[in-house]
Amino acid sequence: MRLPREDLLTKARHPEGLAVLLDLAEQVLRTWQPSWSPFLDAPLQEEALERLSDLSELAWHRDGGHPGAERCRLLCHRRDQPVESTPPIQGLLIEGNFLFDPLTPEDLRSALHNMGAQPEDLGDLWVRGDRGGQGLISPDAAELLQGRRGRLRDVEIHCDVVEITQLQLPAQRNPKQLTTVEASCRIDAIASAGFGLSRSKVVSQIKAGRLRLNWEPVRQGSRELKVGDRLQLQDRGCLELLSCTLTKRERWRIELMRR
Repeated sequence: MRLPREDLLTKARHPEGLAVLLDLAEQVLRTWQPSWSPFLDAPLQEEALERLSDLSELAWHRDGGHPGAERCRLLCHRRDQPVESTPPIQGLLIEGNFLFDPLTPEDLRSALHNMGAQPEDLGDLWVRGDRGGQGLISPDAAELLQGRRGRLRDVEIHCDVVEITQLQLPAQRNPKQLTTVEASCRIDAIASAGFGLSRSKVVSQIKAGRLRLNWEPVRQGSRELKVGDRLQLQDRGCLELLSCTLTKRERWRIELMRR
């Protein structure tokens, strides 16, 4: 079977990433062996599953090492050969004294890149208090980073590879539907109501690059949202706009799903 690459890549938002997955799919069709992709960011995962899930001979499975993972690997296998495959993902402890130098997941990612880890070998990373962070990585990155020491700004860090069961995984939120009435459907208004933050706090989160709209950084809080849009706030989960209805008093009754 030859895949319709041109059709699948036409007007793609992430053509380079999709091309890599199409190469993977063709390999699976040729060899009959299931295969895992590298770690992918959420926008590419969603576009890939949207465009490739209708391929009649192939099936895809997503796994990032924990239920709420943002960066995941995709398993491609022939649809007529269901497989039980453990995802090639390992845990990582990143230890250092950050009592006087608070850090972010982006800081951890940058430090691991500087130590030689490739972007596609790193899954989710998260901060654990002032003692460093934890994360999910590929076996290749595990081999590279095991026992390694590096620096994150002025702090020495030490990496240890562990089983995923030894990690303190980020807390999972149960989906919750919310209803609020707002003067507009602006990002700052909906983020404030949905995440339980003041408008000024939302603005500071935007300036810090922590708030995203459909996985892209938010630049202006004044932008109007439409049904189906999703807001992601680092460490606070995700909001999806389910409906936005004008009331008799010309305000907006907004229904949200928070995850």
